[in-house]
Amino acid sequence: MKEEGPILHADLDAFYASVEQRDEPRLRSRPVIVGAGVVLAASYEAKACGVRTAMSSSQARLLCPQAIVVPPRMKAYAEASKAVFAVFEDTTPLVEGLSIDEAFLDVGGLGRISGSPARIAARLRRTVAERVGLPITVGVARTKFLAKVASGVAKPDGLLVVPHDAELAFLHPLPVEKLWGVGEVTAAKLRAVGITTVGEVARHGEASLISLLGPGAGRHLNALAQNEDPRQVRVGRRRRSIGAQRALGRKPRPASELDAILTTLVERVTRRLRAARRVCRTVTVRFRFADYTRATRSRTLPMATAHTESVLATARGLLAGAAPLIENAGLTLIGVALSNLDDVGAVQLTLPFGGRDFEGRDFEGRGLETVGLDGGAGDLDSTLDSVRDRFGSAAITRATLLGRDEGPTVPLLPD
Repeated sequence: MKEEGPILHADLDAFYASVEQRDEPRLRSRPVIVGAGVVLAASYEAKACGVRTAMSSSQARLLCPQAIVVPPRMKAYAEASKAVFAVFEDTTPLVEGLSIDEAFLDVGGLGRISGSPARIAARLRRTVAERVGLPITVGVARTKFLAKVASGVAKPDGLLVVPHDAELAFLHPLPVEKLWGVGEVTAAKLRAVGITTVGEVARHGEASLISLLGPGAGRHLNALAQNEDPRQVRVGRRRRSIGAQRALGRKPRPASELDAILTTLVERVTRRLRAARRVCRTVTVRFRFADYTRATRSRTLPMATAHTESVLATARGLLAGAAPLIENAGLTLIGVALSNLDDVGAVQLTLPFGGRDFEGRDFEGRGLETVGLDGGAGDLDSTLDSVRDRFGSAAITRATLLGRDEGPTVPLLPD
């Protein structure tokens, strides 16, 4: 009997679209697109026609005119995710969530009571189908990296076990893009020197990869190409970032509209930050353009905060700095992420020498909480949070956002 690894990577298939097909019988086995202006998700029937996430709806309809377009229902997706994670936790106490629709599970200690990892994975897939009604793909391997690669290869609705003695035989023929950290830019550098598969990365050697990509990326890719990944499944890991993004489509957006969208994103993520009793120091704005290239801009603050205005001022500065890129390439997605997180109570206060806060504003006798220097919310933020908690998120808004379609936002994946 071939030895099996203890790590499972479980990933729901076309999650948003699968929930829609589950809840509406007429959508089953039909091409489904979630999102009207921009594709947020597509069923595998739509993907077979070339439809992809973040594609404009007009382009998607050209590729798949028979597709059924439905609006997103984020509450339904959150409830489905909660039900699936309950199955994960019934399977093993060692669960590390990666996003709303995927997780790592360590089943290494369950052999005597639950059987082999392959049996556990098969049972998990059946349980998710029976209890939640959704298809899920599972990869089983010795390392987290290889388990995730295996689930990607097995999609949709599949199970793939990579035994110890077949790891490199499975991994090395795959394209270089299967390696974590290899995007379009890195793949182009590798292909420029004739490296197209993971096996060729492994044979190239660490020294050559370092000279080509730099020390960090070179060592990282060399290790992965040898299936060297010592990371364990981490239970109870707190999120290292909180973020949200909105797809914009391909039509040009005036600066005022981009500012309104950015404001909406910042208000949502800072409210989530305060609800979790956390603060951030780093603000990142992410962009995707019409040619599918991406860019990020980030700034680390001198002091942690959960104050909406402080984060918004920083995000606006990052957006302004990216204006030349937006003008030249056309913006199709914008996201805001808050990282360098800490608990509110862990923030060290600094005395306001000189009578100004870190953004240069006079204190004018105001308390620390008012300007957000306690690392938490100011009085205005706290009041607005209370109103929205009681009467709903639309109960109060900024004048600049009145009459604007805020559109659906999607949580950014955790780092």
